[in-house]
Amino acid sequence: MKTNNIKYFLAAGLISCGIATTMVSCSDILDEQPRSTFDPSFFNTEKGIEGGLTSLYAHLRYYYGNGYFLNSLETGTDEYTYAQSADGNFKDADLSGAGQMTPTNSIAGSVWGNAFPNINTCNGILEQGGELGFNVSLLAEAHFFRAFDYFLLVQTYGGVPLDLGAGELKFNMTKVSASKRNTVPEVYKVIFEDLETAVKDLPETPRLTGTVTKNVARLFLAKAYLTFAWWLENPNNIPTYPECERKDVSDNPKTAAQYYQLAYDVAMEAINNPGPYALQPTFYDVNAASNDRNSETMLYADHNENEKYGNGGAGYGWGNGASPENFAYWMETWNYTEMTALSDNVKNTLINPVQREAVQGLGRPWTRMAPVADAFIEGGVWEDAVKSIDSRYDATFTLSYYTNWDKSGSDVPFVYGPNGSQIKPNEIYFRFVDEATEANIDWTRWEVLDLDANGNVQKDDNGIEKKKEVTKFGFGSLPGIPYFVRSVKNISRKCYPCNWKIGISRTDNNGGLGSKVNGGSPRPWNIAKFSEFYLIAAEAAVKGATGAKTAYELVNVLRARAGKQTYSVNDHAHVNIDNSAAMVAATPTEITIDYILDERSREFWGEGYRWFDLVRTQKWAERATTYHIAKDGFLDTQLQEYTRVIPYGYYLRPIPQGQIDAMEMSTEEKIAYQNPAYRK
Repeated sequence: MKTNNIKYFLAAGLISCGIATTMVSCSDILDEQPRSTFDPSFFNTEKGIEGGLTSLYAHLRYYYGNGYFLNSLETGTDEYTYAQSADGNFKDADLSGAGQMTPTNSIAGSVWGNAFPNINTCNGILEQGGELGFNVSLLAEAHFFRAFDYFLLVQTYGGVPLDLGAGELKFNMTKVSASKRNTVPEVYKVIFEDLETAVKDLPETPRLTGTVTKNVARLFLAKAYLTFAWWLENPNNIPTYPECERKDVSDNPKTAAQYYQLAYDVAMEAINNPGPYALQPTFYDVNAASNDRNSETMLYADHNENEKYGNGGAGYGWGNGASPENFAYWMETWNYTEMTALSDNVKNTLINPVQREAVQGLGRPWTRMAPVADAFIEGGVWEDAVKSIDSRYDATFTLSYYTNWDKSGSDVPFVYGPNGSQIKPNEIYFRFVDEATEANIDWTRWEVLDLDANGNVQKDDNGIEKKKEVTKFGFGSLPGIPYFVRSVKNISRKCYPCNWKIGISRTDNNGGLGSKVNGGSPRPWNIAKFSEFYLIAAEAAVKGATGAKTAYELVNVLRARAGKQTYSVNDHAHVNIDNSAAMVAATPTEITIDYILDERSREFWGEGYRWFDLVRTQKWAERATTYHIAKDGFLDTQLQEYTRVIPYGYYLRPIPQGQIDAMEMSTEEKIAYQNPAYRK
């Protein structure tokens, strides 16, 4: 291979045990072509092996960047609930009575339908490539991805099939109509063996930009050890399925304590031998679009602005809201374009001061997922004491909304803000602030008379003069502040901070709003970060693992980094702030699992980690049962309390109903195949 990058179309995924395939079209581009059937001879050459591997990298796009997959891992947690425009997929996931979790909704199938075709590809690569003696480092990539997919599956559903129809871990070329689920420890045995092989045989540095290495494998091995240790310990007696004894079935069985120690040891080995990876100097640098594919991002589902190879979908002009496009950021973006502003106080003309723009922090709004207000109030992960010194708050949320109407070609010179201000282009029109609504913000309705084209006041059928809400959202004001405000502690399902980290960014806007703002994002979706090693090792240390660094020391590496800030996202300004000492001073001397979860939230908020974190630590019901948010009207600011019902059976997702319906098994066998909480 001459290229330094993997370039690909995304192959069509086939059902059940079919496989996503690729062909090598030239020496420097891996060009995928979907195939419905093929035989093992496809993997008889090194180019065939490389083509198969390319499809495995491409399949990451069917998880990461997919908004419904993100929904399955965030909505219903202590980070997100459903937003004003949510459909059933999001309301179902919230478990608060607005919907119902069933085997037919998107949460059931987001992992199942994508994983098995790619596991079968791995089986084919390993079976044929192993027999023919191909380069073990190439085969190690297939070991990694087979473990990667099985790890997603076992965390999501419990035990899953290792036999796809031709025998355990064998390449299958025919459609099968029956299936048997293996137990959780049987699946983890395969995961450990594959990842241990990957660590041994993968190179220290990637063979191509973005391909996996020893340390990428170490990250997932450490996380798998950690997750299995929790499963073995089972502190809350949460049921598993298929039912089995909670014991290790590896060739050298270990206890939960030993697996915690292994997780710690592997994470520390990676930290001490980073290879090409390193922490970025600031948290902003990790997620800034201008710095994508940096040294901290170890694995990503790649995209770019090239229409042919950028995402494998229909292009970026108008997004389809489906994989393989990167459209997940839409879900966490509220419809800021509904804001209005007074631009002419004679004719009382209103315009949209903040328009849809293809820049990080804005982009296409869908209003499907809203943060819970609990995160921003006292006791939450973003409470005031955190916001004041932790740069991760500024570099996670779009809190300030800058005017951009001039980029649409409008020559309006300014719009009116509160306190007699005139707000010009590229100035803040609205901002989420920390002040409590009841105590500080003036909620005077900013209204003007509704005039017709001749300047006459419009009246309703009863002869009452009509008025127009200037800001439409009933924003408030603070003394001396020239823009409208709302307390972040009183967010609603309709109005809440966007997730800046995962937003769109393009280089071809040419001074305008961007002609492709409605499409998928051309940015890579970050899957694995070097920073997670510190939190994995810290969590294992809290659970009893020992070594050179304590949990306190490990979390403080990231907390000290979070105190450093060289750019303010919400002020659009370079800064020179170092709150590292204050961040370390604020760290409790006794680190608990709850504190680890808080730190994981601050590092990875809204990126798709949360459900797995809460299920692994068995803290989901404890931390997410009750939450608060205002309703979904323009003027709603008063928090309402909601209660979720999170039975222990829901710590596993349902097997998708389409999978069960397609199997030629007895009714009793089909019922037994489904996880118990979702049986009809």
